[in-house]
Amino acid sequence: MKNKNDLTKGNITEKLVKLAVPVMGTSFVQMAYNLADMAWIGRLGGLEVAAVGTAGFYAWLSFGFMILAKIGTQVNVAQNVGRDDYKKAGRYSTAGLQAVIVIGIIFAMTVLVFRESLIGFFNINDDYVNRLAVEYLSIIVFGLIFNFINEVFSGIIIGAGESKVPFKINAAGLGINIIIDPILIFGLFGTPELGVKGAAIATSISQFIVTLIFIRHIYKAQYPFFEFNIFKKFYMKEIIENAKIGLPVSIHSLLFTFFTMGLARIIAVWGPIPVGVQRVGGQIESITWRTSEGFSSALSSFTGQNYGANEKERVKKGYFSSLRIMSVFGFFTTLLLIVFAKPIFSLFIPEKQALLIGIEYLRILGLSQILMSLEIMTQGAFAGFGKTIPPSVVSIVFNGLRIPLALFLSMETPLGLSGVWWSISITSMIKGIIIVSWFLLVLGKYLRQGVVVDDKRNKTKKICKEV
Repeated sequence: MKNKNDLTKGNITEKLVKLAVPVMGTSFVQMAYNLADMAWIGRLGGLEVAAVGTAGFYAWLSFGFMILAKIGTQVNVAQNVGRDDYKKAGRYSTAGLQAVIVIGIIFAMTVLVFRESLIGFFNINDDYVNRLAVEYLSIIVFGLIFNFINEVFSGIIIGAGESKVPFKINAAGLGINIIIDPILIFGLFGTPELGVKGAAIATSISQFIVTLIFIRHIYKAQYPFFEFNIFKKFYMKEIIENAKIGLPVSIHSLLFTFFTMGLARIIAVWGPIPVGVQRVGGQIESITWRTSEGFSSALSSFTGQNYGANEKERVKKGYFSSLRIMSVFGFFTTLLLIVFAKPIFSLFIPEKQALLIGIEYLRILGLSQILMSLEIMTQGAFAGFGKTIPPSVVSIVFNGLRIPLALFLSMETPLGLSGVWWSISITSMIKGIIIVSWFLLVLGKYLRQGVVVDDKRNKTKKICKEV
């Protein structure tokens, strides 16, 4: 099968890096979509950034619903490709697309109906910011449907061990977005000046074009994982099995967004500018977590294929190789955010008040980057086993603790607003320590399992027990 990259053979580090680099590149592309919007909108002013940042929480929330279909689809495709069962992998991929289309449409329609109440949740005392946020949200939800589809397309192809294609296609979408953004925002070349609405339109158009490119590529490449008449048969059994793997991660992602929205309400006490700073700072910090998620996705496919093929030693070596790589990367981003906080943040909001708050944000969050990288990477290793509950539980507990910790540090200590930033950084470090330690225990148990003789294939085969 030419569209499969066999991850069960060959140099482990080389295989991981070749798979991970395009996946991380794809994550950078997703990050760049948001940074491009913020960079252009930041030229309009801090209030406009606050409006887009507020509406952006619901785009972030949508990710949790999309993951419900994507994670399980990618894992099941990877494990069945590892077993050379391409027909079954095809059923899981079709089920993933069926589920994500339905989820995307329901989410978009719900947000559209309740958009004013959703923006009102943040209690931002500025009518101009609230109005712009509603306008931006009303447009961006349509692009989210295509973004959902694109993410599942990417997950299926990556599950088969091919990561360059999603990177190239998403990079093309980014290029389109970067070109269209300033034209629609500032009204260049005779177009009307649309401001934040222009940013939403540009992002939605680029996501739609990415979907078309994916479909064209899949049609030409003739992947065995896709059916173009995907609703010819409804694969409910496979949808449920995908969802079982994706549900813990989905709940974690949704609750993470709700907790972050709760923090935004606390931050709003200091005015709309800190809300915009949090949004921009989070996008800058996404250099770490989006890259880590990209490597996590690659490690998930690598672990999934080798777990399916019962290659225990490769599972172990793959994890420790990833651990070394992401430790170096996390150290680099820590230095970047701490040492270069001022020049980095000034690229997005040059206003003095926002800049001072933003520098403090980046330096405090910079301290947690190494452990956050290892936490996110390890989530991918858990997912490769089909075990998404342990990291989700840890993340949910400590993300939830951010709110009472933020209230205490910001209201009951001299830290003030910086106490909110410290609540995020401290809990991130604790999560990293616990999740890595937990996986090492699970990995040790898996490696201690024995071998038996498989009479059907007449060869010694390792037992693939539930971890």
